[in-house]
Amino acid sequence: MGKEVSAQSYSREERQRYREKVHQDLDVFERMLAQSSFEAERPLTGLEIELNLLDEAADPAFANAEVLAAIDDPGYQTELAQYNIELNVAPRPLPGDAALALEQDLRASLDAADERARAVGARIVPIGILPTIRPEHFQGEWISRNNRYTALNDSIFEARGEDIVIDIEGPTGERLETFADSIAPESACTSVQLHLQVSPSDFADHWNAAQAVSAPQVALAANSPFFFGRRLHAETRIELFAQATDTRPVELKNQGVRPRVFFGERWITSIFDLFEENVRYFPALLAESTDEDPVAVLEEHGTPALTELNLHNGTVYRWNRPIYDIADGKPHVRVENRVLPAGPTIVDVMANAAFYYGLVRTLATEERPVWTRLSFAAARANFEAAARGGMDARLYWPGQGEVGVDELTLRHLLPVAARGLEDWGVSPAVSDRYLSVIEGRCTTGQNGAVWQTEAVRRLEERGADRASALSQMLELYVEHMHTNEPVHTWPLP
Repeated sequence: MGKEVSAQSYSREERQRYREKVHQDLDVFERMLAQSSFEAERPLTGLEIELNLLDEAADPAFANAEVLAAIDDPGYQTELAQYNIELNVAPRPLPGDAALALEQDLRASLDAADERARAVGARIVPIGILPTIRPEHFQGEWISRNNRYTALNDSIFEARGEDIVIDIEGPTGERLETFADSIAPESACTSVQLHLQVSPSDFADHWNAAQAVSAPQVALAANSPFFFGRRLHAETRIELFAQATDTRPVELKNQGVRPRVFFGERWITSIFDLFEENVRYFPALLAESTDEDPVAVLEEHGTPALTELNLHNGTVYRWNRPIYDIADGKPHVRVENRVLPAGPTIVDVMANAAFYYGLVRTLATEERPVWTRLSFAAARANFEAAARGGMDARLYWPGQGEVGVDELTLRHLLPVAARGLEDWGVSPAVSDRYLSVIEGRCTTGQNGAVWQTEAVRRLEERGADRASALSQMLELYVEHMHTNEPVHTWPLP
């Protein structure tokens, strides 16, 4: 979850003061980039996993307060809806066998959390979109009891001035057309966020690389094919999140006003480019101000929290987001990669992470970077195609032309990722374990979205209706998830 706020609504005076503080923070951040020493000697990685709660019928369990109380671990926090929770993993270095230890730690943590959740009538499952979620589930009290979420919901609808339209069509012609009077559909989008701490001088190269690889990431890891009973995109979460948080009525869309869920418009040359765009183009949703004087703190050789700037940044939903933070009194910056769905297993999550970190490491340090040969418009088109098609997507890549994601990955991206992991100092055992999972998805053609879709198709062929097939499929998903066998090896019913 993002930082909690104390209010659910804000006066005009509070909004004006907040805007002034955001601009002041931005000015101070620019000074810090030129003058301050940022922590970057030992690049760290971080991980957040959003999770869904199920009841005995495989429907959403609106019980996150009870589940979190039962888990009793500060690493687990609330998320937007009462059937969501989030696991935050402490930052750690990449080299050596650290990833293998992290995999075991995550499995043990989730197993323990699931056991405690079951004691209060819920189960935990990592999946991009809970396939059994239905419109009627949002008719009661669904939102988590946090001021931040209520304030976000109210601010988005105040800015929009009308209900949100959800309109998504899948590859077989199944289409969802509906309206929402809250941001409840956004809560269906559960993801994995990967953090990479870098120096400010290296940030632009790593962000550009992350943008370029977002498409193959999404295509290979797609795990969200169903929403409200319809088979939609392979990674429906991408389009659903964009539509469910859109603050723009039709007229502002027609004027070209930027959406809050934002791939971006251009390659960047500095982290400041992104923060400056956020301040210039996006009105505040949460106008919570503090008493910090960032100028005074900086001039007294302290480290400003830049709370208002960070709060604003947290309401602009870039798929690769810039992060400013403080650890042990020293500032640092991170790239937060937000494109991946949760699940299916911990080994799949770790494989997705290894593939990303390896690719970004190599691409960010090439003499002739990929973004000098790939237009930003092509990168955005790749991203959209990957979300729609998943394993069937065809992507454009410099030197390869337009090619299937499986061929692109096997022939080009996997060797690039392997070199990057080697450069990070990652052990061969780690690289072999996780990159072989990515290779397995390419050779079998099966990722989470493919398995879910095919399992439902087979169950329907045996006479199950869609709702029953989705429930049965999800029960099988949970069973396989607990084995920690990668999804490309899962048998079909």
